[in-house]
Amino acid sequence: MKKTITLLLFCLVAAWAQAQNNVRSEVELVTDSGVIRLALYNETPKHRDNFLKMVQSGAYNGVLFHRVIKDFMVQTGDLASKTATQGQLLGDTPESYSIPAEICFPKLYHKRGALAAAREGDDVNPERASSSTQFYIVWGQKFTDKQLEWAQSRIEKYTDGKVKLTPELCEVYKTIGGTPHLDGSYTVFGEVLEGLDVVEKIQRTTTDSHDRPVNDIRIIKATVIK
Repeated sequence: MKKTITLLLFCLVAAWAQAQNNVRSEVELVTDSGVIRLALYNETPKHRDNFLKMVQSGAYNGVLFHRVIKDFMVQTGDLASKTATQGQLLGDTPESYSIPAEICFPKLYHKRGALAAAREGDDVNPERASSSTQFYIVWGQKFTDKQLEWAQSRIEKYTDGKVKLTPELCEVYKTIGGTPHLDGSYTVFGEVLEGLDVVEKIQRTTTDSHDRPVNDIRIIKATVIK
C-alpha cells in the first residue's frame, strides 16, 4: 500500500512538473499600429528570461520598429531609437552583453509569426550569439518547391550542410509562409499568438533606403501578461 501511494505521489509530481513546463510566458506589445501578443518558448530559457527582464524593466516602452522589410520581417529593440531623429541610422547601438545561441531547429523554426533574436553577422560573431535587446517578428512569404530548394542551398551554405528542411517544415513554408533560409542560424524563441494582422500592416509600411519606416512606428508599452 505504501509503495502504491509513493508511486502515485511521484506520478502526480511528475505530471505537475510537466504541466508547469508547458505553461508559456506571454508578453503584450501595444504599438501605435495595434496590439501583438507573444508567447515565449521554454525550450530557449536564456532568451525567454532575458526578454521578460527587458519587458519588466520598461526597456521596450517607446522603441521604434527601426528595420522593416516587406515580405520578410519587422525588427525592433534598439534602445537608442526611443529618442532617434527622423532619418537617423539605427541598429548598431552598443550593448553590454549578448545571449548565447539557443537554436532548437527543427522544433523551433522561422514560420510566419515566429519571434527571433537579431544578432551580429557570422564574420564577427561565429558563435551566433544573440542581441540582448533587438528582436524581429517574421512575416516572410509562402514558398514554392523551387524556392525551397534555393532556401535549402542557402541553409547548407551557412550551416556546413548540417541543417535540413524536413517535409513537414516545407509544407508549413508552402502553406503558411515564413523565412526558411534563416533556419539554423538565428535563435527563434517565441511566436505571435494574436496580432499577425498588425505585423502584416507594419511590414507593408513605406521605408527609406536603410529599411527604416518613413513614418515612425513605435512600441508604446510592453507588458508581461502571463
